[in-house]
Amino acid sequence: MKRHELIVIGAGPAGLSAAIEAKKNGMDVIVFDENSRPGGQLFKQIHKFFGSKEHHAKERGFMIGRSLLAEAKELGVRVELNSTVMGIYENKEVTVKMLDSSSGTFTVHHYKGDYIIIATGAAENMIPFKGWDTPGVIGAGAAQAMMNLQGVQPGKKILMVGSGNVGLVVSFQLLQAGCQVVAVIDAAPRVGGYGVHASKVARTGVPFYLSHTVVEAKGKDHVTSAVIAQVDSHFKPIQGTEKELDVDTICIAVGLSPMSQLASNATCKMALIPAKGGNVAVLNEYGETSVSGIYCAGDVAGIEEASSAMIQGKCVASHVCMKASYIDEDTFTTKYHGFQAALGDLRQGMFAPKNKGRNDWVTTDEGYPISKNLLSHGSVTESEIKGFPAAYYEKQGIHPVIECTQNIPCNPCQEACKFGCIMVGSNITKIPAINEEKKCYGCGMCVATCSGQAIFLVNKEAEPGFATVSFPYEFLPLLKKGDRGKALDRSGQPVCDAEIVDVKQLPAMDKTVVVTMKVPLSFVNSARFFKAV
Repeated sequence: MKRHELIVIGAGPAGLSAAIEAKKNGMDVIVFDENSRPGGQLFKQIHKFFGSKEHHAKERGFMIGRSLLAEAKELGVRVELNSTVMGIYENKEVTVKMLDSSSGTFTVHHYKGDYIIIATGAAENMIPFKGWDTPGVIGAGAAQAMMNLQGVQPGKKILMVGSGNVGLVVSFQLLQAGCQVVAVIDAAPRVGGYGVHASKVARTGVPFYLSHTVVEAKGKDHVTSAVIAQVDSHFKPIQGTEKELDVDTICIAVGLSPMSQLASNATCKMALIPAKGGNVAVLNEYGETSVSGIYCAGDVAGIEEASSAMIQGKCVASHVCMKASYIDEDTFTTKYHGFQAALGDLRQGMFAPKNKGRNDWVTTDEGYPISKNLLSHGSVTESEIKGFPAAYYEKQGIHPVIECTQNIPCNPCQEACKFGCIMVGSNITKIPAINEEKKCYGCGMCVATCSGQAIFLVNKEAEPGFATVSFPYEFLPLLKKGDRGKALDRSGQPVCDAEIVDVKQLPAMDKTVVVTMKVPLSFVNSARFFKAV
């Protein structure tokens, strides 16, 4: 039996971060992961993260994954892939089924750890309906892996079931992959994820059906269509409201459940905590289970974003290092308070874990009326958003228009503007505001940097009778100067003719493409996207 001071189970964001932190402090660490490559969900994520610079804000998930892997490799962290931990037993003994690369066969090995960190993540939930086992009904995570890891379209015409952040983000990525998202549906009466995610999907023309569920997948050997229906207040389908949608794929994004089986197997005390996503180990403030020396970090401890998982991994590993005498108590206390402060930044606002399941719309938050509209139908109309402090629709000259109206923990826009035009402040869940005393020079950095694609650069004085609107464009083929088409409004409806007059893709903008379209002046406040014709 081989012994290691620390065994980490799972090489995702939490596990890798924990291993790196422990290795930095001098511990002997080994990481097991059942997959053929490390990084967990990060390498499927091509969107930009929220948060602050310390939380990897405005970095894309796969780039964060690369950084973690590079750091782990440089430190000499041992990562065993194709290695499935089958159980945790007395005295922290771990049984692992490992692939022998030379023979291509699996063999069973036994390890003992002084400490164990379980970072196994979460699994996708599924909902049963008629035909739900038909080929073409897949999880959103599977669709994301097909697109972003294998370069394969999951289908041509997709129905997305679920409007949480996963459903919204994957819907946008399906559009980027050249798929048609026929609709996004959700049984809830409101959008579950960030309004900025919903808005960027809505302005491409994807319809939202809230208070709807899928009742049937038609087709024998593959999906040929989907039947959806409106639901009542008890989430039961209402007869006579059925609609049949022409799709070949049904993508399910109805939440995640912690993969806590190993914690249960290790006889850790468990509890069903809906706010954390399901059955989880009962943890103390340092992430330690009821079994001394066994910890949980990341989604297995409670469903949150990857940014939180990385911080949790570091925090838990620091406590392990303190118990193993690699750092003293004072050093740990300093680290712990720093990690908790970083987590605190991410756990504020209307989407914080403490506010999950609340039905009062968190009325103390800024932007409440507009946030309510965003969550109700995924976008806002001009009349709803007009007068919002960061919008400035009536301002002349070139200036940013910020349509981020929820208390999302994020501040890259403030960091991006070197001229001080955008203010968020020390509380990163504060809604951005425009500093009218500062002059905007139209560099477009705020547009390129915004993780939610919610900033538009507007110039009402482009030329007589016309205005320009700049926005990020992350689709292929890339637009080019001189392209003509239609400007779309926030719901994806064409409102006027438009022409692309500028395209920027600079290293300073993380190569994010920012396009500028010219529209008649009267449509400057409604034109938010472009469709070539």
